[in-house]
Amino acid sequence: QLQASGGGLVQAGGSLRLSCAASGFTFENYAIAWFRQAPGKERQGVICSGRSGALSAYADSVNGRFTISRDNAKNTVYLQINSLKPEDTATYYCAARPYLCSRDRIAMRHWGKGTQVTVSS
Repeated sequence: QLQASGGGLVQAGGSLRLSCAASGFTFENYAIAWFRQAPGKERQGVICSGRSGALSAYADSVNGRFTISRDNAKNTVYLQINSLKPEDTATYYCAARPYLCSRDRIAMRHWGKGTQVTVSS
């Protein structure tokens, strides 16, 4: 199971830290990714932390503003989002698959319920 939390309503330029708590699988053997889905749009991969800690950022727009980190002792992955923009408004989901990152949502084995991020201008 995955449980995402930490979303909310923030003004443009603000920051949020999302958390994804995992249970029921060997966390350290899994890549954990964040996806987001804006209203009327497809769910897209944003950033991922591989089993080895290797990072993959899938959306050019988030480079430098989104930071993913993981704490294997707590079975938790964090997504720090800085300099939020209105276009970052979406439901954010965390997902997991064994070992390697993938930006393909079909490749993910476990999904959490999303957490809503709304950025006001």
